[in-house]
Amino acid sequence: QVQLVESGGRLVQPGGSLRLSCAASGRTFSNYFTGWFRQLPGKEREFVAAIRRSGGPTYYADSVKGRFTITRDNTKNTVYLQMDSLKSEDTAVYYCAADPNPTFYKISSYYAYWGQGTQVTVSS
Repeated sequence: QVQLVESGGRLVQPGGSLRLSCAASGRTFSNYFTGWFRQLPGKEREFVAAIRRSGGPTYYADSVKGRFTITRDNTKNTVYLQMDSLKSEDTAVYYCAADPNPTFYKISSYYAYWGQGTQVTVSS
């Protein structure tokens, strides 16, 4: 088992930046492929970004490509999501997820472990 805890979400103005963190405990963190998902108000959870065990390569949803960056530090057992040029449509609860080997990294149901989520609100 692995436990995940997200942090860093807050209110930010359009065009601003945030960095979310996902701290892991339990099994060796380097054994897990990790991803970020988000759930917009009134919508289903959607894929945002993912990163392999080694720290690369990375994968992004078209809606965030060029604005968001996912990284990981296995020494600190932490995954990060750097979010730049934020838009109002980025407002959502952001979740960190992990799995030893998800068959399809863009689909939430293939991840076994999830954090509690952290709220990001982009508004002027």
